[in-house]
Amino acid sequence: MIENDSVDVYISEFPIEVQEILTNIRTIIFEEAPEITEKISYQMPTYWRGGNLFHFAAFKSHIGFYPTPSGITPFEEALTPYKHGKGSIRFPLNEPIPYELIRKMVQYRLKETEI
Repeated sequence: MIENDSVDVYISEFPIEVQEILTNIRTIIFEEAPEITEKISYQMPTYWRGGNLFHFAAFKSHIGFYPTPSGITPFEEALTPYKHGKGSIRFPLNEPIPYELIRKMVQYRLKETEI
């Protein structure tokens, strides 16, 4: 469920190559959870179902993906090539974006927070 068109506006503010990446991530999220609520929170696209599940954002040289700390831990090995912290991952724009890894992380967070 899209709360408003502010995520569309957010995405439109970036170069076309970055828009494509952001749109692909957004598509993955809605493929996995068509009922999820989308909004802008913390000045970035946020996906919510009874609480924040994940966020993403574009920066000058990377895409930030924020699946919360619990969404990082099971994927530590797969995340080795990427700079990541307690609840965040940086996917460099000059490297292929690991969409299937993002999908797995989305699936994990959705299952972890099933109501």
